Amino acid sequence: MEATYLIAGLGNPGKDYEKTRHNAGFLVVDELVRHRKASWKDESRFKARLARWREGEKTLLVCQPQTYMNASGESVGEMARFYRVPLGNLMLIVDDADLPLGQVRMRSAGSSGGHHGLESVESHVGSREYARLRVGIGRTDEGRRDIAGHVLGRFSREEELLFRRVAERCRLQLDCWLAEGIAKAMSLFNGAIAPEQRKGN
Repeated sequence: MEATYLIAGLGNPGKDYEKTRHNAGFLVVDELVRHRKASWKDESRFKARLARWREGEKTLLVCQPQTYMNASGESVGEMARFYRVPLGNLMLIVDDADLPLGQVRMRSAGSSGGHHGLESVESHVGSREYARLRVGIGRTDEGRRDIAGHVLGRFSREEELLFRRVAERCRLQLDCWLAEGIAKAMSLFNGAIAPEQRKGN
């Protein structure tokens, strides 16, 4: 039986936001599309970049909303309705400042946790019963509530090297979700990636 899946990596469009921590969702789906040797196409109807391909009886739609983070639901909601994607086949990928860099957490449903992108999606699909993959970006100061500078900043060289491994782990977790379901994907891949040990001379 054919099934359509929608994987949306959330972020902000434009050069000013490229490779910032807040664009972790964009970076993860970039890795997925690159690994599948697929290509992005601008879809003005959905206010998104979209890549699509088939895997067996599954049609995969992978998108990067171009609405800016706080309005992500405009894009995701319209696409989900147009392609008749069941909520159980929808996956959102977002940054999470409450998780340390190197940690990932997939869940089958839940609250937005104050994430404006998830809040927007929830309002446009009319439910919070959809899967989400939270990608840790950490905080610079646990006591500060205003962390915009950190979230919108770029990874350091060392952080970027770690995040490449995070993106690969997320890709493998998404593969597992598609093939074996969310329970298995959470069990096998949720958790932290330890920084690589530097080799001595």
